[in-house]
Amino acid sequence: PYRRQRQMCIRDSFYAPQYVALENGYFTQEGLDLDLVTGYGADKTMAAVISGEAQIGFMGAEASVYAYLEGANDPVINFAQGTQRAGNFLVAREEMADFQWSDLKGKEVLGGRKGGMPEMVFEYILKENGLDPAKDLSIDQSIDFGSTAAAFSGGKGEFTVEFEPAATTLEKNGDGFVVASLGVDSGYVPYTSYSAKTSYVEKHPEIIQAFTDGLQKGVDYVNSHTAEEIAKVIQPQFKENDLDTITRIVERYQSQDTWKENLVFEKESFELLQDILESAGELEKRADYEKLVTTIYAKEAMKK
Repeated sequence: PYRRQRQMCIRDSFYAPQYVALENGYFTQEGLDLDLVTGYGADKTMAAVISGEAQIGFMGAEASVYAYLEGANDPVINFAQGTQRAGNFLVAREEMADFQWSDLKGKEVLGGRKGGMPEMVFEYILKENGLDPAKDLSIDQSIDFGSTAAAFSGGKGEFTVEFEPAATTLEKNGDGFVVASLGVDSGYVPYTSYSAKTSYVEKHPEIIQAFTDGLQKGVDYVNSHTAEEIAKVIQPQFKENDLDTITRIVERYQSQDTWKENLVFEKESFELLQDILESAGELEKRADYEKLVTTIYAKEAMKK
């Protein structure tokens, strides 16, 4: 095998192709010994990649744009798109069969970190539905990533924006009800991508290709198997959840067309990402697609 590679990412069955690739040995087949480390937000994952703590990062591509525009001399570039929809859900305290985004007017919502994809996509949807995120509702951004579900269970907020398994766990415990999918209502968005420092990609193209090839096999698997089959494969990665919960989560993601058929990060998707950043007031100038994205490895993986 190649020398051990460390990858920093967020743990969520939203990223099922990656966990299928791990559990089915696809990375090993490509000669990689992968050390997967959980990151808590794109800012921390980006810091790990820049510092060299991790060779590959899996996060929102907005982090690479921020770092580049801040003048990074060794830009972190995106070599594979992960998901094509947002993976979080709006959870209410009661069932709301006829929920409309206008129902959030005057309400308190537990949101995400300023400048992060979860929060920006949420605000993008609000604006698309005629709401001003700063004036029409109260968005609490003071709670750490991963702690909002516990805060919601404890009585804070009237709604919360949650990833899985938190959204399904809140439902199973009777503490909340999923009333909307940000992935469905925001449309196709390049929500996550795999990236590495330019210098690393240039020095180790064979490792980046091997990683992308293994990941493509995971993508092929999730797009050709049932939610239950996928859940059985990835369950060892999520021992805190039973098979039924994992199956429900995968089913939810599968039904909204979360996973692309390939890993090519198209220019159109990158420009949409920057549209969202601009809408959130997080972008003073735009970055060039060619500087921050390479499609060589993803296109090569499609041929195999």
